[in-house]
Amino acid sequence: MKIVLAAPRGFCAGVNMAVDSLDLALQHFGTPVYVYHEIVHNQYVVNSFREKGAVFVDSVDEVPNGSVLMFSAHGVSPAVRDQAKARDLHALDATCPLVTKVHLEAIKYAKSGYTIFLIGHEGHDEVIGTMGEAPEAIVLIEEADEVDSLEVADDSKVAVLTQTTLSVDDANRILSRLRERFPDLESPAKGDICYATQNRQDAVRELCQDVDAVVVVGSQNSSNSARLRELAAEKITKSFLVDGPQGLSLSDFSADDRVLVTAGASAPENVVQDTITWLCENFDGTVEVATVREESVHFPLPRSLRAVLPATK
Repeated sequence: MKIVLAAPRGFCAGVNMAVDSLDLALQHFGTPVYVYHEIVHNQYVVNSFREKGAVFVDSVDEVPNGSVLMFSAHGVSPAVRDQAKARDLHALDATCPLVTKVHLEAIKYAKSGYTIFLIGHEGHDEVIGTMGEAPEAIVLIEEADEVDSLEVADDSKVAVLTQTTLSVDDANRILSRLRERFPDLESPAKGDICYATQNRQDAVRELCQDVDAVVVVGSQNSSNSARLRELAAEKITKSFLVDGPQGLSLSDFSADDRVLVTAGASAPENVVQDTITWLCENFDGTVEVATVREESVHFPLPRSLRAVLPATK
């Protein structure tokens, strides 16, 4: 078996920042450190932190007064921040800066009286947080077909934002329909889909041209990981999204396959390597790294955490 290992893959700068933040918070404050929703959408990461003493909650009401609460990389609404303040919680904000950018854009457009179209997936943590910034002004759009039935107060004051982890192709299809329907549509100077999401999609698009199977390491509830598998499946029938090698079956592959392995932005590298080891051991595989784009983005720790860690001030 020939294994093509995609680069870039796995952790992005926002996930690295969030994971490092939770690690340092556990070291500094001790256990438990509460986390509002999953720190990132990856079961391996979440379970590893549970073992270290992190407690993941779906409501601020679950957190005892005065405790330490970290907001996940996906961001939260102002209402959640207010609830944390009301319970006198020590709030640490590990929101990815690229998600924060979308929140600030939503606030700006809403204050200017715009109707905001948010392209995204209903129920996703990031979408819930963004819509919470201006619920009266934001309309969620999941499919291009929804555009024709949209009604707004003023066609000349409309703007569009995007969930950061979407399929670039899917988002562009909806965006094209919106621009046709609303010629005055405004959007941020720089797009909202994050660099890592786009880079990983570009790598899959390029590298799956000459393979027999694609393995995406990532959890089912990871939006960007799911998009990678969907993108691969457009060209390669044997495309799998798995949390690790335990999600694969020997019957899925043959010894003469050429297999592309990549990982979503919240999947850790050690799980990627475990998956490669499984393929190599079972199919006498050899590995070649295929680099499509270099990444050098780094985000600093949250200010709220830097303030209490003397070495990082």
